[in-house]
Amino acid sequence: MRLTLSPYRPIRHHFHVPEPSPQDPDFPTLTALLRHRAQTTPDRPAYAYLADGEIESSRLTFAELERRSRAIAQRLATQTAPGDRALLLFSPGLAFMEAFFGCLFAGLIAVPSYPPKRNRPDPRLTTIVRDSGAKLVLTDAAVLAEIEPRLENTPSLRALTWLATDAPADPSPTPAPPAPLPHVGSADLAFLQYTSGSTADPKGVMVSHGNLLHNLADLDRGWNHGPNSIMVTWLPIFHDMGLIYGALIPLFKGFLCVMLPPASFLQRPARWLEALSHYQGTHSAAPNFAYDLCVASTTPTQRAALDLSSWHVSLNAAEPVRAHTVAAFNAAFAPCGLSPLTVKPGFGLAEATLKVTALPRDEPITTVYVEAKALARNELDILPAADPAATAIIGCGWGQVDNRTLIVDPDSRQPCPPDRVGEIWFAGPSVAQGYWQRDEATAATFRATLADGSGPWMRTGDLGFSRGREVFVTGRLKDLIILRGLNHYPQDIELTVEQAHPAIRSGCSAAFSIESGTGEALAVVAEVERTFLRRFDQAAVVAALREAITSHHELTLHTVVFLKPASIPKTSSGKIQRSLARQRLLTEAFNPVATWTLTDAPPRSLPPSSEGLERFMRETLAQILKVDASRIDATAPFAAQGLDSLSAVALSGALEA
Repeated sequence: MRLTLSPYRPIRHHFHVPEPSPQDPDFPTLTALLRHRAQTTPDRPAYAYLADGEIESSRLTFAELERRSRAIAQRLATQTAPGDRALLLFSPGLAFMEAFFGCLFAGLIAVPSYPPKRNRPDPRLTTIVRDSGAKLVLTDAAVLAEIEPRLENTPSLRALTWLATDAPADPSPTPAPPAPLPHVGSADLAFLQYTSGSTADPKGVMVSHGNLLHNLADLDRGWNHGPNSIMVTWLPIFHDMGLIYGALIPLFKGFLCVMLPPASFLQRPARWLEALSHYQGTHSAAPNFAYDLCVASTTPTQRAALDLSSWHVSLNAAEPVRAHTVAAFNAAFAPCGLSPLTVKPGFGLAEATLKVTALPRDEPITTVYVEAKALARNELDILPAADPAATAIIGCGWGQVDNRTLIVDPDSRQPCPPDRVGEIWFAGPSVAQGYWQRDEATAATFRATLADGSGPWMRTGDLGFSRGREVFVTGRLKDLIILRGLNHYPQDIELTVEQAHPAIRSGCSAAFSIESGTGEALAVVAEVERTFLRRFDQAAVVAALREAITSHHELTLHTVVFLKPASIPKTSSGKIQRSLARQRLLTEAFNPVATWTLTDAPPRSLPPSSEGLERFMRETLAQILKVDASRIDATAPFAAQGLDSLSAVALSGALEA
């Protein structure tokens, strides 16, 4: 570990309830909140950044953040108007925070995203630009230098005005007086959170200052944030959980936020824990898969050096929370001082700004055991924990302020009784303003009413049940696939599948997620063209699908079921019934032509090579992909092995070590 001692010495938190902060006045906007912090605690460290996940490379006080953000706002005010959209494309680091608040001070609507990958087209970015109507891109000098040569091939991006906020402004022989900044109110939009995939119709969730401050107040309740709290986060800053809980809660309560680049965690998950130990971090958050990674990748020597006794709350959200994950994480790090109450399950989505429900810190996790096949039919059959047919469902807590949840039958629009599975509906000031310029979609999602006409309610598209005031999430009504905390639209993946090999019928595939035993995994059901049935080359088709899905979506294909024509369930209008296809796969109701799972990858003959290096690569890949080492094909590209983006970063970390 190479963490350096910083000039700011963190307080050693040998207690489990951080000191409560003095009551702050209510603020109408995030900019008013930042001004308050800059005036009352100007020299207090606000953000620190560990460039490689280990060495602190930069930091900002509250006063510095306000000053730099206002300077950016002054530059923007000369070339924009309030309400304009600005795309934010930044490398990991603190420059994003300066630009984000620069947009807010200038009255612009920020559109956070991530820079396009090198030498690869990014259709998602172009659709966001087109949908949002952004005319300006804020970025840093490193990203701008890398992307400028490629703009000639991307007209929609070339037409935008690009501004590197970390580059000095052009000197003027006669400097003009600072431009007046506009008044910003609670109802004004702060940013658009885009949730769509690459080819799906993009939808930008409109989040106002009022939505953010209300949701931050809800996130604060029950988790005991205080002036001596310390957030340690590696979550992507353009993601709603990384931005709102990771970066804005510390501003909301006035404490330090320590940031690591996401890739540094994925390369070596111990860095997250080492930073928590070094800074005596009290709060953090991560999707469920991250807790599994920490257990699987840390060594006894690494754990022995950790002090996690200060870690007060760690939100587990953004993907399904697994009971076995929480149990394994608690068992692995209890010797490091981790409290069994630290990891807290939560449930939320961008349409609710972020949080819908979460478990208060001092409440133990509730687990309900249900019959798995009944649950696949959205029915609830409670079983004893020891029953081999039981599936564990973790409770995700409840809201802490004046937000409301309701379990509703999506067909009758009647409230469900307790222990009945239905769609989770949500209402309250945290509900976002709708989808940007999507009136029909906004009405369908944000303006739902019950059968008696009462409302409006926001439909989450997630299924669950309630016991008392607690919400238990069981699955999805809508087709969105959530893997490792990121959203993927099934129609994107299905298009990739159908274009990957001529044996797959167009318009006759279904993509969805399933439980693989180690978490959520991608499954595909696809019909085979009739002319290929007699000469169906399963190995060739599977290899083509795996490579295409990995290349285009950075996902690992876990299971694929090949069917005869006219076997995929469809509605009378011809729409794929993905939920029914998933149910039939889980209940083995299909009569497949062939079935393949990740552990079935066929070995091939290997060319001569260095035995030691080959053995290392084979064993490392097998560990990352969770397959037997004999199944690794040393002659095939990584993408054909199913090596997705997270796995690739993990492999690079192993090679670096």
